[in-house]
Amino acid sequence: MMFGKVFDACDWDAALTSILGKTANDVERALGKTVRNLDDFKSLISPAAAPYLEEMANMSSAITAKRFGKTIQLYAPLYLSNECQNICNYCGFSLDNKIKRKTLTSTEILAEAAYLKAEGFDHVLLVTGEAAQTVGVPYLKNAIKLLRPLFSNISLEVQPLEEAEYRELIAEGLYAVLVYQETYHRENYRDYHLKGRKSNFDYRLATPDRLGAAGIRKIGLGVLMGLEDWRVDNFFTALHVNYLERKYWQTRYSISFPRLRPAEGLIEPKSVINDREMVQLICAWRIFNSEIELSVSTRESEVFRNNILKLGATTMSAGSKTNPGGYAVEPESLEQFAINDDRSAAVMSEQIRSAGYRPVWKDWDRFEVLSTSVL
Repeated sequence: MMFGKVFDACDWDAALTSILGKTANDVERALGKTVRNLDDFKSLISPAAAPYLEEMANMSSAITAKRFGKTIQLYAPLYLSNECQNICNYCGFSLDNKIKRKTLTSTEILAEAAYLKAEGFDHVLLVTGEAAQTVGVPYLKNAIKLLRPLFSNISLEVQPLEEAEYRELIAEGLYAVLVYQETYHRENYRDYHLKGRKSNFDYRLATPDRLGAAGIRKIGLGVLMGLEDWRVDNFFTALHVNYLERKYWQTRYSISFPRLRPAEGLIEPKSVINDREMVQLICAWRIFNSEIELSVSTRESEVFRNNILKLGATTMSAGSKTNPGGYAVEPESLEQFAINDDRSAAVMSEQIRSAGYRPVWKDWDRFEVLSTSVL
């Protein structure tokens, strides 16, 4: 069975009605449990949970410290290309944006990598637009081969691939893949993805299944906050994770919380999530799932990130550039979106230490033994 069958058995409007119908009693019942289900998650992200935010934050902080210790994993995105064959009305790389396109050569990839290594990073996320002819599997294989000797962990955020293609990249050293559905609202999905392979809702929805079957170590999911109702989209994300954890139990999972940011040709957000609601959402995820990694990127403000690192986040980017060559090669090329927190890796690392946490420069495996001893 694929997730599509689970997804098709649910209804967007029914989920919204259920979430909005939750009461204070439902929230208190969810908070009082030790093991929580999807219905409890609905309660924790509902408007009824807003008055319980302080209690949720304290609980989220305690659960995170018990599982991960007082550590924050740091990573950097390395944008390889802004070539893209999709037309998406929320992305600066969209095909219809008349911009200079740039794809890094092997020499340029190594120059960007040298910069990130000098900054201290040991975990890199390779990002491209979706242009299979330019940045397809052969290009990605070459990039991983170049970078594998330099970084302990290499992750990808690129176009969805076939299971056999993922196996090919895993054999080269690929560790994790991030693939965001953007929104689980099937009917409105096409409003945002007007042309290209990304307009195929079902193919994208099945990507985590192909990754799980290929034996990937970690899968990252999430939705783009600003497209559709954030509560319902996150419920469907939780439904997706719940399915994946049961079927591909040897794989680890992470959730990201990207908010729509200014970019070339960007649409206005249809659904706005404010900072208080974002804190509620992140805490709800942690209370619902103590094992999942929660990532907060430089899309968020300095003040927000300073606070959320104590409340449930486990992973953060730092010093990010969202344009190919942005670190050392071609700083003026088009960025995918404008970042919000432009602090360097060194400054972010010091902020983490000053909050009483330990910055971790690769993935969690070597630090998991610290999860109880550092408390």
